[in-house]
Amino acid sequence: MGLQQFENRLERLVEGTLAKPFKSNLQPIEIGRKMTREMDLHRRVGVHGLIAPNVFTVTLAPADVDRFANFIDALSRELADAAREHARIEGYSFLGPVDVQIYEGTRLRAGRFAVTAEVVEGADGVSLAELILPDGERVSVGADPVVIGRLPECPIVLADPNVSRRHAEIRRVGDTVVVTDLGSTNGTRVNGMPVREQDLASGDEINVGSTTIVFERS
Repeated sequence: MGLQQFENRLERLVEGTLAKPFKSNLQPIEIGRKMTREMDLHRRVGVHGLIAPNVFTVTLAPADVDRFANFIDALSRELADAAREHARIEGYSFLGPVDVQIYEGTRLRAGRFAVTAEVVEGADGVSLAELILPDGERVSVGADPVVIGRLPECPIVLADPNVSRRHAEIRRVGDTVVVTDLGSTNGTRVNGMPVREQDLASGDEINVGSTTIVFERS
């Protein structure tokens, strides 16, 4: 399922003027399949279940780097999303942010590529928890609380008149992530239900003003 969604997104990405680079023998779905195989191969048992690699190095032939040059960053993001989706399906955890770096390998022929994967712990050494903003940006929930509000010093700033200056806070309590309403005028909701404080589960939607932020636990 994860790789199929990845392939569908890539098809949309390369419509029109971006379609030409994908006429090479190498297709992005092949890279995604190789990454998920590396995750399965190098997974390991952790305290709370299976831990999968979260940092990937993809090496492409010079000709393929040239073909993908116009959207190499988008390809990296899509590959990272495919890894996250595979982890959700298989029940894997990550110890740090998912990162995909694409490099050129001068000795590789067109259509050939290599993928390496490793487990790299995040700065706080705990399992990864992220907030996904409407534009796709991801904000990690680490040792410091993440405050959502209109004030410029908030880690997540929302220019929304229905959002209070300091509206809500997401913080870790042990291995749990909790959302707390900070006495906001219009309240905070999780999956549409008003809350004062609530433990978050992966996939929960935090509704603040007119903005929906998705919590993801890997």
